Amino acid sequence: VHVVESGGGLVEAGGSLRLSCAASGDILSIPTMAWYRQGPGKERELVARIVSDHIIFYSDSAEGRFTISRDNARNTVYLQMDSLAPEDTAVYYCYAIVNVQPLGKPTEFWGQGTQVTVSS
Repeated sequence: VHVVESGGGLVEAGGSLRLSCAASGDILSIPTMAWYRQGPGKERELVARIVSDHIIFYSDSAEGRFTISRDNARNTVYLQMDSLAPEDTAVYYCYAIVNVQPLGKPTEFWGQGTQVTVSS
């Protein structure tokens, strides 16, 4: 199973970006998909998580500005980020718990990360 992020880049404060993360491989199902981030000199932190299609969690910093969604047919999760601020600058990582074929064993996977830089 591979998990690959895309959509990072440089944006001015107040702008928006949309991150995508696609999982591929021997996938039976993906119960949980999430976005984490790690800013310069900081620990990795949870930004948003979606379980199945309707259990959603946002960190305090993401609440009201970011929106997580998923397309189960494409095994893809998105993170729409609006009203970006310089403190959102970080490497954003996709995380997935995948039920791997053929037995459906739940297994954690991480993407390689995508850089988001917000200029002031």
